[in-house]
Amino acid sequence: MTVPSQLYRPPLGLLTDFYEITMAYAAWKEGIAEREACFTATFRKNPFGGGFTVAAGLEHVVDLIESWRFGEEDLAYLAAFPAVPGTAGEPGGGPLFEPGFVEMLRRLVLELDVDAVPEGTVVFPHEPLLRICGPVVPGMLLESAVLAILNFQSLVATKAARLCLSAAGAPVIEFGMRRAQGIDGGLTAARAAYIGGCDATSNTLAGRLFGIPVKGTHAHSWVMLHGSEREAFDSYARALPANCVFLVDTYGTLEGIAHAIETARWLRAQGREIVGVRLDSGDLAWLSQLARRMLDEAGFPRAVVLASNELDENVVQSLRDQNAAIGVWGVGTRLVTGHPDGALGGVYKLGAVRAGSTVAWEPRLKVSEAIDKTSVPGVVQVRRFTQDGAAFSDAIWDTGIGIPSPCVIVDPADPTRRREIPRGMSQEDLLVPVFRKGKRVWNAPPLSRVRERTRDQLGRFHAGVKRFLNPHQFPVGLERQLNDLRTRLVIEARGAPR
Repeated sequence: MTVPSQLYRPPLGLLTDFYEITMAYAAWKEGIAEREACFTATFRKNPFGGGFTVAAGLEHVVDLIESWRFGEEDLAYLAAFPAVPGTAGEPGGGPLFEPGFVEMLRRLVLELDVDAVPEGTVVFPHEPLLRICGPVVPGMLLESAVLAILNFQSLVATKAARLCLSAAGAPVIEFGMRRAQGIDGGLTAARAAYIGGCDATSNTLAGRLFGIPVKGTHAHSWVMLHGSEREAFDSYARALPANCVFLVDTYGTLEGIAHAIETARWLRAQGREIVGVRLDSGDLAWLSQLARRMLDEAGFPRAVVLASNELDENVVQSLRDQNAAIGVWGVGTRLVTGHPDGALGGVYKLGAVRAGSTVAWEPRLKVSEAIDKTSVPGVVQVRRFTQDGAAFSDAIWDTGIGIPSPCVIVDPADPTRRREIPRGMSQEDLLVPVFRKGKRVWNAPPLSRVRERTRDQLGRFHAGVKRFLNPHQFPVGLERQLNDLRTRLVIEARGAPR
């Protein structure tokens, strides 16, 4: 199933902020609806105080664009929108939008050029995740939906990658649906977590939609439903002898482990083996060591100890530092909500305009008192340089200016920091063509391959879990000519003498 078009059956043209529709109307009224614009989606800082971000969500953006339209009910809603909304119980004024504009929206086709960073790519602040060029109105209308998809999925994919790095190869299972921000949050978080490196999800619908492995056994309520913990374990084992991971902390963890071992002996007599036990409270380091010893002494060295309970990458690393005997990590709330960061903080900025496809692009930028919030002008691309298979540096460059060799990059937040990238390095432009004049020219790879890309990408940077979670800043900068253009435009915008 394609998402979001098939999952959310109604047309999604109205999935936008209202000011984007009012801007589109103003552009239509002014007669500049066909003026071309180039928008770029970027972000200003890595989440979680870390040193990298994992791009995710592109497949859903592509489906959104490909299936995008206004339905007749949407158009009727806009046609009746009052120019002056009334107070409670009173009618508003006449219609805000003229019939001609509503008809334009009915016929609107997204004849856009879209380039994007493939999912699973490690990216950094100020680098373009996605670039949309074409008529200004559709470029405006897509802003909020595109950011909603990219921001959330990239946030969770990055959180998952950090968790998996902390787990140092031990499986990580996502089971945060009940704490997610709504149904869609649970589904897309499961997808993004898998991209970031998680091995499975508890979300059954996500398993069907995205092909993610699904895992799960029983809850505390199963134990409480029965007269005793042992009775609950035995009953579950009779029903699902191949799926026995027993949750052992309903009444007392050590007693629960002992009861799980008793049921495991019964299972073995039936020719089956216990999968493991799950710890969900208490001192997880100490309890996991006791559980491991008890299972081993009872003759079940292959039974795994799973742990859950408000885990994140920092807790996982702490438990590993304490020599916790945990073989599988179950992570929910702090993964699917991107704790403690509420959002990636991605932005969608206009970088260039032109009167038609035969005219050169004119750069545009937004100026801010904070240099890192000043946007990057132009039709930008990002080039990654590698040396002996390891990432060396990234250069953000303007496709209209070009990129020389050797290349000097300038830190967007601190122009005094510069770095020369020597000739002869391997290089790759990260933005790839996705749409050309509204026609898709890119096919989404299977999600399993995207997950592999994340692992490969991470391997090209720093070794060592602790350094990787908070590594030194990877050198990313504006190609020097682009930085000079940005500086000149800032001076002009502020009215300062040249």
